[in-house]
This record gives sequence, structure tokens and C-alpha cells, in this order.
Amino acid sequence: MKNYEVIVIGGGPSGLMAAIAAAEQGAKVALLDKGDKLGRKLGISGGGRCNVTNAKEIDELITFIPGGGRFLHNAFALFGNRDIIAFFENLGIPLKEEDNGRMFPVSDKAKTVVDALIGKARSLGVTLLTHHPVRELLFGAEGTEGVKLTNGEKIGAKSIVVATGGKSVPHTGSTGDGYPWAEAAGHTITELFPTEVPINSKEQFIVSRELQGLSLRDVKLSVLDPKGKTVISHRGDMIFTHFGLSGPIALRCSGFIRGVKKKHQVSEVTMSINLFPDRSSGDLESFLRKMTAAEPKKALKNVLKGTIPERLLPLLFERAGLPGETTYEHLPKEAWLAFVSEMQNLRIQVTGTRPFEEAFVTGGGVNLKEINPKTMGSKLMSGLFFCGEVLDVHGYTGGYNITAAFATGYTAGHHAAKSAHGEF
Repeated sequence: MKNYEVIVIGGGPSGLMAAIAAAEQGAKVALLDKGDKLGRKLGISGGGRCNVTNAKEIDELITFIPGGGRFLHNAFALFGNRDIIAFFENLGIPLKEEDNGRMFPVSDKAKTVVDALIGKARSLGVTLLTHHPVRELLFGAEGTEGVKLTNGEKIGAKSIVVATGGKSVPHTGSTGDGYPWAEAAGHTITELFPTEVPINSKEQFIVSRELQGLSLRDVKLSVLDPKGKTVISHRGDMIFTHFGLSGPIALRCSGFIRGVKKKHQVSEVTMSINLFPDRSSGDLESFLRKMTAAEPKKALKNVLKGTIPERLLPLLFERAGLPGETTYEHLPKEAWLAFVSEMQNLRIQVTGTRPFEEAFVTGGGVNLKEINPKTMGSKLMSGLFFCGEVLDVHGYTGGYNITAAFATGYTAGHHAAKSAHGEF
């Protein structure tokens, strides 16, 4: 039986970083991946450009990781976003900052990042084994002892790092393999759900596809509870699709829809779109009134089509009970005020989200209460460590999830090596 000091299972960002960190501590490391190549999910991230981290200050960055962000304080202290930037630049991969702090390689190619990580692991002597699917983890009286492959082969190790990812983007190999292994070690798995994922709706205007492909720029999208209270709001761009809503702010709201459905035991959740988030209702009414008053004989639909998306106007008029042919000279006050209100509170009933196959991120995972935040080590099984998306940690898109993956991967690998050496 082959023996190593540390086995890392999973060749994604957290796994590669864990293997590197363990090897830097002088450990004999093997990285096992069931697929034919390493870094597959990393290779398609950021639209194929790989958004390696985000440059925001740590406290702010954590607010963009709504699932378990505070758990990451220790990992970020050991290996935070500044360390990630320095790590890649020391490997000869210069980075550039784009909007909202997103950091990309200057090459604009994810392959640059993947190759750098693989090259660094190799240079440190990490044994990289593809086509090595793990069936189970092996435990003894004192903790982890190794792994058993699906072909029956056993590989020994004092420390094991599970970096198998979640269930999102399964075609890259993320099929939830790590969850049953965690359960076999005594861990609990918090409910898994797709997040950073498009949203489904059965509204008639969605089903009829009358708004399909319509993009809204710089609007505010909110998730409401059954009493109409705002649960979360995000500002930015979104798009109507043939099934519901997508685009950056829809993805960011998606994870909260499940929470509302579960908490309030409802089958549908109300969302609200504010087309003019910078204006008060009074200011918006005055602004639009002046615009329509300037052309008093012209139909409202023709006056407003340059200010409000033309394809959206029929829905707004219908909701307010205001005919689009109405002119300023014949403007009914109540319907007019309802129309203005619709523009800042266009409500949409949604039924849930698209499946894991269409999600960028997995919500839920290994219960964080059972993990030591300083080491990413199991509190239940000596020598067992977890990192990346297999943990109950999830953030918004924009470099936050990969930052968590690199930070937890580095922390897990670093301490897995120390554990194998008997240092704690």
C-alpha cells in the first residue's frame, strides 16, 4: 500500500491550494482527483477568465459571503485576499483589478491560473493522481488512516483533506462525493440547495415570454416575506428569461428565496423591482409629471418609452389600470399614482430557483459547528480536514467563493501537514 502524510481529495481551487500549503510544510502529499484533468471548474470560472479573488477589505468582503462568512475570519487571517494576490504574482501571474474589486489575471485566461497552481504543486513534489476516484475514507481508533479507491486499492495517510466541492456545475466533477464521507466520520450535512442561480416564475408575462431577453440596468431587486417586509435587496442588472429572472442581482437574491419558503411554509415568494432606486416616490412622480405635461396631447406610452423600457410599459399600465393611450390632459389621478408606484414596486411571484445543474454555487454542506475555524480540521475525527464548497459556506459571485476556497484550502493543507507531523 502506498503511503503519504497528507492526501487531498479533489483537484479544484481549494484542493490544489491545500496540496501546495501541505507540501510547503514539508509533508509528503498526494492529490487525488476522479477526473481526467485538474482545475476543471476553475478553468471555466469568471467566464473563462478566472476571477481569482476580490480586493475589498476583509470585513467588507465577508459581508459578500452571506453563508458562513464570519466563520472565515481565521482562514482569512492566515491566507486572505492580499496573500492570494501575492501568491499568484510571485508565480509570475500579474493580476488586474476590475469593477467591484474583482481580480483577474492580466492574461484574461483561466488556464494561466490553473497551470500556475499545478506547476507550483509539482515543483513542491506533490504527487498528482487523476483517474483516482475515492470510494471511502478509512478510519482507525486514532483517526484517519487513508482512503480506498473504487477499484479496491488502498492509499494510506495520516491526514486527509476533503476538497471535493459541492453539487453545482456537476459536469466539472462536483457531484457531492464528500458529503457521505463526512457523514461516515460523524458529521452532519446542513440542507443542500442551489444558490447564485436563476429564478423561476409562473407569472403570465413570464409564461407568455413577452419580456424574454429584456435587460434592466441599475435597478433594485428585493425578496419580500409574506408580510411585505424586505428580506434582502441588491442593486445592479437583471434580465427576464423564458422561465423567470436571471442576471447578477437575481443570482444574488436567489439563495434567500429558499429561506423565505422554508421559514414561512409558502410555495411562492414575492419579489419587487424598483426601476428608479435613486428617486423618492414624490420625486419620481414630479419628474414623470413634468415630462408628460411637456407633451400634453401625446399618449403616455409614447412620451415615456425613452425613459422606461418600452417592452415593460404595457405591464406597468395594465397593473395600474391606466391605458397607455391616455394623455396628460386626461390623466386620472388614482391610476397615475398607481402607475408611478408600480415603477418602484413591480411585484413578481416566484416559485423557486433553477436546479444545481444551472447554479454557480452550492448552499449548505458540512456543518461549520463541527469544524475548527482555525485549522479547518474536524472536531469529530482526528486527521480529517475540509475546505472549499463542501463546507456550509457560500458567497456571491464576484471572486468571493474562490477567495473562500483558496483561504480554507490553504488553512486545511497547512494544518493537515502539521497534524501529520504530530505538531498538534
